[in-house]
Amino acid sequence: MTEMSTPWGRLEQVIRRANMTTNYFARYIGLIRGENLYQIKRGNNGISFSLAERICHYFPEINKMWLLTGEGHMLCSEGHNAGGIPYYEADVESSIRDLATLTPSMSLQVPQSVRAEMAMQYCGRAMGEQTPSGTIVLLQKIDPDAIIPGSECVIISKKIVTLRIVRAMAGEAALRLEAVDRSRFDDIVLPAEQIEAAYVVRGKLIINN
Repeated sequence: MTEMSTPWGRLEQVIRRANMTTNYFARYIGLIRGENLYQIKRGNNGISFSLAERICHYFPEINKMWLLTGEGHMLCSEGHNAGGIPYYEADVESSIRDLATLTPSMSLQVPQSVRAEMAMQYCGRAMGEQTPSGTIVLLQKIDPDAIIPGSECVIISKKIVTLRIVRAMAGEAALRLEAVDRSRFDDIVLPAEQIEAAYVVRGKLIINN
């Protein structure tokens, strides 16, 4: 495991860049005690979304996505979308219909290769450990006819909005929307003509608090 693949390795890089001690860095970003950071150093905790947000508030050049996941580059200007993508702090299944009326909570810097146009929370349970409740999903709107079977998508129809794995049904003009946790959630069969919109999941931000 490389240094940058661990939460502490990335956090230590930011602290070194700031030319501060760990305790001073903690006080600088508004933490009462440096113990929060030492728990990350010991491997007991990961970097929470709220901590990453706090760090990037004081050091806006640091890429929040890199800090949380290790993906991409440490600095926002290195190979990332210049303006970032909007992040809506709302449940994708209950709120994506109201996207036009929502205000982004912040901008997320993501690698250009991700090709996402926005990010929202997934608060459902049907996707089990593959996409745990609380995951931030990076989404791109696509034509429903362009859905690739086996991909993870948010499907919007008149009756339902759900994030599932999409499967084709041989010989039928319908899709099977498959749950990962099949012990508690049934699959949904949806006629293709009822699909109003689709968003493919281009990436995920699974946060270990």
